Amino acid sequence: MMKKIITQIIKTLDDLKAEDIVEINTSKESSTTDCVIITSGRSSRHVNSIAHNINGELKKHDYKDIKIEGMPSCDWVLIDAGDIIINVFRPEVRDFYNIEKIWSSNIVKHKFPELT
Repeated sequence: MMKKIITQIIKTLDDLKAEDIVEINTSKESSTTDCVIITSGRSSRHVNSIAHNINGELKKHDYKDIKIEGMPSCDWVLIDAGDIIINVFRPEVRDFYNIEKIWSSNIVKHKFPELT
């Protein structure tokens, strides 16, 4: 079930024209989350749209109690769905924080058209 929702989220991100989608398996390092997904939107407006649509996608898959941080400025929006965390950045903010570096050994970069 987990892989199915992760695949759907990544497909949705691709459909929304999110950029540089990275999936990080954190199940062995974290007791609270199994997967961290990091992606970028081209602008604050794009980040807002991506976050809004991913929240809707999670709700369609019966995720409840989703926590979202960063929506007012939309430089970096964090969507916490418990076992899945999605980070949506503007590119320059993503470069500045470089959170992928923390998880570098667990990264799966998605290049499309990979999903069919």
